[in-house]
Amino acid sequence: MSFSENLRAATSTTWNAATGHRFVGELWAGTVDDAVLARYLAQDALFLDRFVALLGAAVASADSTEARLAIARQLGLVASDEDDYFARALGRLGVTTPVEPLPPTQGFLDLMDGARRSGDYGVALTVLLVAEWLYLDWAARPDAAPPDWLHREWIDLHRGSGFTAWVGLLRAETDRVAATADARERMGEVFRRTVDLELAFFDAAYGDR
Repeated sequence: MSFSENLRAATSTTWNAATGHRFVGELWAGTVDDAVLARYLAQDALFLDRFVALLGAAVASADSTEARLAIARQLGLVASDEDDYFARALGRLGVTTPVEPLPPTQGFLDLMDGARRSGDYGVALTVLLVAEWLYLDWAARPDAAPPDWLHREWIDLHRGSGFTAWVGLLRAETDRVAATADARERMGEVFRRTVDLELAFFDAAYGDR
């Protein structure tokens, strides 16, 4: 198996708990409670600025033109399509004031800030990889999409040929730069921490953490 496949296999219990989470099932069924979705999206929206900054750091630290351009293109999509969804969804759900980050959210913010400040391309890639690959996993179900745009568009933002290709690039780049034992150790620790935070973030939508 590749390095990224080994990392996913090593975290499979937590990974599968996140991708098969109650929130994911209810989102696909179109039955997630508005209060739960509002809490989830309001917290997720707090990531946007740091996520864009992390993508920018990956653009700056990438060691190949092909990767640099691909990451830059994705940065543009996040800053447009995803930002537009947040504005419309939070408006419909009545979230009109900024929220304070819950502990898993703050953990993610700190993780992204640390990866950005490190200047380590491999570490930045690893955080991006988990955030995108885990979402592709739960969004790529063969089920019929829910009819309400509020649920359907959040799923659609994380699936399709373009998003699949993006995750493929992150996987290939992560595998490529994990060339030394030291790099693999650093990236493996970040991968595990990010997967743990993903599960905690889903739990927090229900007030469990």
